[in-house]
Amino acid sequence: MNDDGRPTLLVIAKEPRPGRVKTRLTARFTPEQAARLAEAALRDTLALVAAVPARRRVLALAGAPGRWLPPGFDVVPQGAGGLDERLAAAFGACTGPTLLVGMDTPQLTGDLLAPATSAGGWGDCDAWFGPAADGGFWALGLAEPAAAPALLHGVPMSTPHTGSAQRARLTGAGLRVRDLPVVRDVDTPDDALAVAALAPRTRFAALLAEFLGPAAVRGGSGGSGGGGGGR
Repeated sequence: MNDDGRPTLLVIAKEPRPGRVKTRLTARFTPEQAARLAEAALRDTLALVAAVPARRRVLALAGAPGRWLPPGFDVVPQGAGGLDERLAAAFGACTGPTLLVGMDTPQLTGDLLAPATSAGGWGDCDAWFGPAADGGFWALGLAEPAAAPALLHGVPMSTPHTGSAQRARLTGAGLRVRDLPVVRDVDTPDDALAVAALAPRTRFAALLAEFLGPAAVRGGSGGSGGGGGGR
């Protein structure tokens, strides 16, 4: 690890192609619009990660990189299997303390990540956990990424109890766990409106306003909310 003790930042994402990403958004948007919203969210997430001090930045990608990828990221392919296996494989591309986030939280800020990305953030813990209000999780940090298979394999993903099951796996392994704030990710049209209202200066919010009109975005429901699947 480098001298200032910063972790690796790891993003897991799908190439934003129509019909392959954010399919639950098609309850209100076309598949093409859903893919464009996914790309905007990914751009916002990667821009934030690029701006946060880190030892290394890694993108675990299902698909091919596009113009949305900023410089400074090492791109690795996602592994096969369920989400639990793919998350574990993504950690396998890293060494030393590593914090993973998904592609669907465009409202992330440096302040939200700061506890786990500061120089001393790993001094008294083995894992960071970012809970989500829908019962999932939006961030997971491991001091020892090599332990990821034992800590992730078999955890039921995309359920109302995913977050509690994942955190219990961490504590059950004897890890010292610290928590990040609750964050809402974008799975449904209601999520999209709420997140855009929270982060009106993002690419994501601007595109949503283009699709629905600025008044619809301003009227989105607030709250921090959260998610934890659909990566």
